Amino acid sequence: MSRTPHPPYTIRPATPADVPGARRLMLDTFYRDFGYGYVPAWHRDVIELDATYLTDPRHLLLVALYDGEVVATTGVRSAGPAHPPHPRWLAERYPSGSTAQLVRVYVHPDHRRHGLARTLVHRARDFAATTPGYDCLYLHTNVNVEGAEAFWRGLAKEVFDARGTGEHGAGVGTVHFEMPLS
Repeated sequence: MSRTPHPPYTIRPATPADVPGARRLMLDTFYRDFGYGYVPAWHRDVIELDATYLTDPRHLLLVALYDGEVVATTGVRSAGPAHPPHPRWLAERYPSGSTAQLVRVYVHPDHRRHGLARTLVHRARDFAATTPGYDCLYLHTNVNVEGAEAFWRGLAKEVFDARGTGEHGAGVGTVHFEMPLS
């Protein structure tokens, strides 16, 4: 399993100069792939990328660049799933502080199938594993996005399938996963 995507991509922690491109990719993903757009309660970090990811040493925003443009992102935050909208037991299992949450794993459609997401996820996991205080790596995904469920099932262990439970809003196919830190 390779941790380096095909050239000519550059993968690195985001800088302030990357914030506008990362935000644009994330917002485009909400509208194009998710179909429901920006939801302030779920996506506040996207508007506050600098404060959320660039100033906290326990948080990370990785970007993949192609010809100087941000074409993929992945983030790590020191936060578990929020209750609500997620079940209370899930929030208790993955408490903020000791949980590294993998977020914003997005790749522009023109750059998919080049190993970017997998590479970014591995680097984010390595960051979480070497950052003091994290006990586990948690994530949830919208399985209505083509390829998302198969991708995560190849990397992580399902913890809870919220489809049909009404636990995360109507029409959102949310499945929760955990990844080993090593």
